[in-house]
Amino acid sequence: MALFFLTVQLRGIAGDPTETGKFIYALGMLRRYFVGELDDAKLYRGAISGMLKATGDPYTVFLDEKDFSALEEMRTGSFGGIGVVFGKRGEDYIILSVLEDNPSAKVGVRAGEKILEVDGKSTRDMHMDEVSYSIRGDVGTVVEITLGDKNGKERKVKITRGLIKAPSVLGKALEGTDNKIGYVRIGQFNDNTGRDFREELYKLNKQGMQGLVLDLRYNPGGLLEQAVLVAREIVPEGPVVSTITKDGTKKTLSSDRKQLRWPLVVLINEGSASASEIVAGAVKDTKSGTLIGTKTFGKGSVQAVYPLGDENTGMKVTIAKYYTPKGICINDIGIEPDIKVELPENAKTDVQLEAAKKHLLGKIRF
Repeated sequence: MALFFLTVQLRGIAGDPTETGKFIYALGMLRRYFVGELDDAKLYRGAISGMLKATGDPYTVFLDEKDFSALEEMRTGSFGGIGVVFGKRGEDYIILSVLEDNPSAKVGVRAGEKILEVDGKSTRDMHMDEVSYSIRGDVGTVVEITLGDKNGKERKVKITRGLIKAPSVLGKALEGTDNKIGYVRIGQFNDNTGRDFREELYKLNKQGMQGLVLDLRYNPGGLLEQAVLVAREIVPEGPVVSTITKDGTKKTLSSDRKQLRWPLVVLINEGSASASEIVAGAVKDTKSGTLIGTKTFGKGSVQAVYPLGDENTGMKVTIAKYYTPKGICINDIGIEPDIKVELPENAKTDVQLEAAKKHLLGKIRF
């Protein structure tokens, strides 16, 4: 019955009937000749997972129960893990930042190192979410990571997972500015980012803020709608971002802000990706602030999650490309800063933040 149902379903799918026939034939031959027990659920999940992987898009993936749970944890901002942010460059997974006072920092993991293996399993054939979810786990459990540096030297580290609380928004007045310059760091865009950002701006404004530094360095992204809420606080009336789907449908999300409130600097680097690039792109195109740092990661696509049946499984699919207010798609390109400032690997001071402070002080009247 299951095979008949699958055959009927596949006949309704547009595509090469020869390839569809091959799939049905392979399933039938497996059922007929394989020596051993077959688990239908595993077969179908394997087929779905392989189909999504075959798209060649690292963000289009199958989500099993563990993946689904981890996605929810990421969305709410609290999970069991090791405290790193990483991205994919070519075939390599690179650590973009190590969160302070978290498990990885305590054992000396460094930004720039490659994640080669997780618990002895090579990351070469893993998709990005699979690497992320394999690193995460119950608090108190141990994961062994094989790391490689830029010279090819490898090392193994055992890390005890901890409860990673990644606050979305942190704000403060910068020292030595008499509260004139506010600083807000957004680590990722989760459910509460837009609201928390507005609250931090309100507090800083009450303290006498006359210039703002928005730090999006090593921000891997998150929820598009939250990025738009942030942008609406700092960019003028007009488009913030546009998305275009496969059928050509274009949707534009805009700001209705009539007047900008403060001179603005946005800090960016190679770890700024996805939703953080939406904000940076809007600021750059509307000239509502100055981008300082280094070129961003270059992820200009939008994903949606579709549940599969009644189980806690699903598929995450790239459904659109997004475009900055000037109609630029930054996918695999990134956004160049207005003022390029490199941060040396062993810098004792944050020269990018200092550059931002200096830039704003030149615009503020004391």
